[in-house]
Amino acid sequence: MNRKPTRKIQVANLAVGGDAEITVQSMTTANPLDIEASLTELRRLQTAGCQIIRMSIPSSEAAQNIRVFKKNMNIPLVADIHFNYKLALMAIESGADKIRINPGNIGEPKRVKEILSEAKKAHIPIRIGVNSGSLEKDLLQEYGHPTAEAMVASAERHLRICQENDFQDVIVALKSSDVSLMIAANRLFSAKYDYPLHLGVTEAGPFVQGTVKSSVGIGTLLAEGIGDTLRVSLTDDPVQEVRIGFEILKAFGLSKKGIKIVSCPTCGRAQVNVIGIVKELEERTRDIDKDLTVAVMGCIVNGPGEAREADFGVACGKGEALFFKRGEVIGKIGEDRILDTLLKTIEDWDTP
Repeated sequence: MNRKPTRKIQVANLAVGGDAEITVQSMTTANPLDIEASLTELRRLQTAGCQIIRMSIPSSEAAQNIRVFKKNMNIPLVADIHFNYKLALMAIESGADKIRINPGNIGEPKRVKEILSEAKKAHIPIRIGVNSGSLEKDLLQEYGHPTAEAMVASAERHLRICQENDFQDVIVALKSSDVSLMIAANRLFSAKYDYPLHLGVTEAGPFVQGTVKSSVGIGTLLAEGIGDTLRVSLTDDPVQEVRIGFEILKAFGLSKKGIKIVSCPTCGRAQVNVIGIVKELEERTRDIDKDLTVAVMGCIVNGPGEAREADFGVACGKGEALFFKRGEVIGKIGEDRILDTLLKTIEDWDTP
């Protein structure tokens, strides 16, 4: 797919936009005043492969704690600021790598200008986060209700402040819990501007609903070449957000992080416990960072073809399976050896 050209913005040692890879973000759920709980969550997110972590900064004490968190992480930390612009200034002073502000609740333009001034001195970018649930009152009066045009107008209002202050390092997010509205707003903005876009369906819901809504919203835009970084918002463990984010990118061939499993949904022809094998395989390879496609197929209809096209895989028969490597049949293995054979092959595999 052809990505929409956008300007490249540096977030610490990571680039967003331009020809940089699309990155996966998440957000901590621990109270930032609880340093140990926050550090535990930061480590878990980093281990899961999260590339940018956002953290709520609701108080001056939380802003001060950024110093501690930065000493214990090696990926960019974004300070999420609402209502109190002074917290943004404190977060910048404490070493945040990026500041996220919501135009609908940050207050007067002069406050935004002050944030921009300090961010420019610190050489850190700003993310303007527009949310359909917190649009400015005058825009709601003008447009009647949250619309794509109202959301873009909100972003434009604060982009003008950035432009007036010669501040170029801006990333924009236009989010809504309404998937169609989120898609429309991002399409409209992308057609007019080259600022990098952070994609996400906000307040997407619990795991299954949130995963579906995020995959549809984010996936639709990615398929059109729109988007430079993303967050899957789930009412769940934030590590799940990271995993789903990478799965969305992998579905488009935009990320090679981790094992890609091709497996059939099974039917009455299956004579091997494909579901059990695949669940265990997924669980035990979740944190393996190898660019591999593994096929686990339940019968002879599509099994040999899919297994042959994968790096390696199995096409199952009655209590056994044909084992393939790079298109070649290696031999037959019994059902009790399928999982161990796949895991051992993954462990020994050196991806060229």
